[in-house]
Amino acid sequence: MKRLHNTKGVALVTSLMLTLISLTIILALMYMIVQGTTVSASYKKYRTSLEASYGGSELFVKDLLPYVLKNYQDSNLAALAGSTFSAVNLQLLSTASCIQSKLTLPSSQWPAGCSNTADPKQSPDATFNLMAASGSPYTIYSKIIETLIGNTDISGLQLEGAGVAEAQSGITPQHFPYLYRIELQGERSATAKAQANIEVLYAY
Repeated sequence: MKRLHNTKGVALVTSLMLTLISLTIILALMYMIVQGTTVSASYKKYRTSLEASYGGSELFVKDLLPYVLKNYQDSNLAALAGSTFSAVNLQLLSTASCIQSKLTLPSSQWPAGCSNTADPKQSPDATFNLMAASGSPYTIYSKIIETLIGNTDISGLQLEGAGVAEAQSGITPQHFPYLYRIELQGERSATAKAQANIEVLYAY
């Protein structure tokens, strides 16, 4: 009976159990805080990369693509485009024949060497840099992966008339010589983990 009622050491065991439980709770909280910080940092990197991709798409479709379409028959297109857009370190990486084919022919008629994979970093048509508010710049990889013929052609400065019959009393259709499906990836130059991809459908 004395052994059954002996309570020596119970307080020590209880305190050790409470300490273990407290440490477990503290470790769980610490893990949650660290994971939350990691997720927040990853989300911030993704958001800034996404904004860089959006900026790259604006530059590509509003400035670069119209310039290339106007000069696509020039044999020195890569050098001309590089000097015109030297502020963003533009580099046309596809061959002149491939760029001409992508701009003026449907995808089924592209030469064998023209890449149409969905990964813009794999054999991109063009790359350029966008400066960040702080830190290293972003590299934008861009590639046309599909071309569809529209309802007119690119003859004339106003892109009017060749593909659709117009009536004086009817509604004049909007002319789209070509439809391009473009993939872009914005990537931090210092770390490839900070990246974001977008897809653009551009009607020229």
